[in-house]
Amino acid sequence: MIVWLGTALASLHDGGRAGAALLQSTRLDAEAALAVVWLGSAWDGVVGIALLLRPGALSCRVAAAGVIAMTAVATWVLPALWLDPLGPLLKNLPLLALLHLMARTEPRR
Repeated sequence: MIVWLGTALASLHDGGRAGAALLQSTRLDAEAALAVVWLGSAWDGVVGIALLLRPGALSCRVAAAGVIAMTAVATWVLPALWLDPLGPLLKNLPLLALLHLMARTEPRR
């Protein structure tokens, strides 16, 4: 939950300009890049709130679907992020494993 809420806030700390600049190195124009950053931030915020208020298998699966989708898109538009020393995409692998574990170990009701 903290990862998603923190990412939502961090993405917009400068109005989304840093993320938009990164996306502009692809085929997106400035306006579209900023819209993608804001939409991604909104998604992260919604997922973070869902994990906070309704923790459980469904929230974990929704979060995992978002991680997979964003990783796939990032891989398509900026594959060099896999080789970035800070590992912005590589970090998604243990996060997905944790989400899978959390979804599987939810107590039965």
